[in-house]
Amino acid sequence: MTTFLLVPGAGGDDYFFHRLVAALEERGHRGIAVRLPAEDESAGLAAYADAIVEAGAPAGPVVLVAQSMGGFSAPLAVDRLDVERIVLLNAMVPLPGETFGEWWGAVGQGEAARDAAIRDNRPPGFDEVGDFFHDVPEEITQDLLSRGEPDQAERPLGEPWPLDSWPDVPTSGFAGGDDRLFPAEFQQRVARERLGIELDVIPGGHLVALANPELVAERLIAG
Repeated sequence: MTTFLLVPGAGGDDYFFHRLVAALEERGHRGIAVRLPAEDESAGLAAYADAIVEAGAPAGPVVLVAQSMGGFSAPLAVDRLDVERIVLLNAMVPLPGETFGEWWGAVGQGEAARDAAIRDNRPPGFDEVGDFFHDVPEEITQDLLSRGEPDQAERPLGEPWPLDSWPDVPTSGFAGGDDRLFPAEFQQRVARERLGIELDVIPGGHLVALANPELVAERLIAG
């Protein structure tokens, strides 16, 4: 049995992983969805690392899965957990000293998303429901939206990423082939330039763990 420690993105809501936790359990593995103190204006990246460690430390060896902004927080817990590997899931990859706010321009996310929208005959510009939920089942989308949008405090968005380098543990990742926020080819380029790794492209959008948890579970288990 493998334990997967699931770190969410902006908003820090563990609910985004509830279907993936169930899919992992059905296959004889364990998923622990982390809830980050994202609504707390006093909580910075160090507090996010504390929350990840608190959730994962009792579990023994873990595979650390980072979704979206989780790429900023998950690596901060590696030196305090027994981490077998890191798996990126449509995740941001920061450089030392880079802030969340700086990341977007540094990697060219806006241009990449705009080019992908034009290529796919979609209006350029951010559409929260369309960009995030276009492939999520309607009943799951409505259930999540009825909960209200999770708050994201500003403090961690402006903090420089504190590590000197990416943690020295095996790292791999998946890019959603239908991700409208972080197009797959964009994610692959960033991971190649910053980590020297090749991301596998899988069907699905930015919230693929909600849209197709069975697929994500199978790919995580396969390693």
